[in-house]
Amino acid sequence: MSAARDPVRDPEPGGGDGGVLVAAQVLAVAALAWPGPPRWRLPRGVRPLAVVAGAVGTALTEEGLRFLGRDVTAFPEPRAGARLQTTGPYAHSRHPVYAGLLVAATATAVLRRRPEPLVALAALAGVLHVKTGREERLLARRFGLAWEEYAASTPRLPALPRPGRGAAPGPTGGRRTG
Repeated sequence: MSAARDPVRDPEPGGGDGGVLVAAQVLAVAALAWPGPPRWRLPRGVRPLAVVAGAVGTALTEEGLRFLGRDVTAFPEPRAGARLQTTGPYAHSRHPVYAGLLVAATATAVLRRRPEPLVALAALAGVLHVKTGREERLLARRFGLAWEEYAASTPRLPALPRPGRGAAPGPTGGRRTG
């Protein structure tokens, strides 16, 4: 009887829970298109803002994919020979593709004006949270110190504060006292 394979320590492209995460992501994105008529009206000005947000999210996703080039994969496991990308949109976010996807999905869910797409959005956010955690563990294993330095200076998502810079200074002026 052999020991169970640890998907973080011994990743197989598309194996482990990577395939499950990709399937869950696809299902959550597809559920944004849940059929049915709108159930409520949007407040004035929300529709154009959502359309712009959807376009910005789509553009961010496309730019992140373009920068990855041949290293693109739907799975959390980086491709063999992949480079650690730290320029372009990756200089502002460790996961610009996921960030753009979340922005575009949020816009879609708002524009659909139904509860089901909002549930799908929450599911997508949960799946991407788990997927980015797994992906980051695999990237740390693959790239070591280069990943640690990059992760320490670049936020996971663009709207989040950079690591170590997000907290407002407290009574000690931001200095550690203990």
